[in-house]
Amino acid sequence: MTTGRNAQRLPGASNQHVLKGIALLKSQRLAVLPIDSYDLDSELSVVDRHEYGGEYDALTFGAWTCHVLANGSGAESDIAFRPHSGRLTLTELGTQLPGIMSLVTEHFSLDRLQWVRIFSLRDGIMAPHVDFLEFSEPGTRLQIPLRTSEESLHSENDIVYHLRRGEVWKIHTTDPHSACSSASTARLSLCLDFSDAEEPVAIRNDVPATEPIRIIERPEATPAELEELIGSGRKLTPATMRSSFRQFATLHFERNAHAAMVFDWYEEAARRTGDVGMVAKAQAFRRYCIEKRTDGEAFDW
Repeated sequence: MTTGRNAQRLPGASNQHVLKGIALLKSQRLAVLPIDSYDLDSELSVVDRHEYGGEYDALTFGAWTCHVLANGSGAESDIAFRPHSGRLTLTELGTQLPGIMSLVTEHFSLDRLQWVRIFSLRDGIMAPHVDFLEFSEPGTRLQIPLRTSEESLHSENDIVYHLRRGEVWKIHTTDPHSACSSASTARLSLCLDFSDAEEPVAIRNDVPATEPIRIIERPEATPAELEELIGSGRKLTPATMRSSFRQFATLHFERNAHAAMVFDWYEEAARRTGDVGMVAKAQAFRRYCIEKRTDGEAFDW
């Protein structure tokens, strides 16, 4: 397997800062797959047209959707992740995507594989969150972008980075992390969930990495920018709390700030309303996203 350990020097960026970002990044690029050897365009168009049931709407803003190719039940409406001990079963959508499933079976063992999904993100963003809070043991989550662009980014704690097409990334899911894309064409990322967070996932037939890991340097937020964001809380209403959260999450990708700071800003903005109910809602959303969540719990905006 191949692992990139060098940083790309970005225009105007401090190379020392970028190298520090790589050193602190807990997510890992495990390999690069020969994705150009697969003709996936027609299958990606199938995903673009596929309907989504809205299971994760509380955490997503803009056009984020989830599409299930294989799980424990074989039902493509069975979207919400949970560990299972059953056999991996193709959904109806999975049977329509033989090329993508070949990419999975030719490079990964199915022994521990529990879920095969594709995440679509277009002009949207996810709230910073921690995965697997509902479960006693986390699994291993890999993401492989099938279609992406420079406008599509991931974050982990205070680091923002880019996943290139065909790169296999082990996402560190138990620290606050997020994803965003300002592109008008949907970013499509293959998500593979394996049981056991400690056991390495074997990857076959990968190719050498030719590009360094890309860390995105962001400037510090100015006091004026933070005051403008937090001061917008004076206009918040119960009806606009959900839609307004997006601007707080967006600033994390544009300015050097920890993902958890998004909730600090949001709660302080809610305090500017003078409405204790709205403050409680902001605090509850923080708990749901990054602190404590029960199996099957849904957040009601």
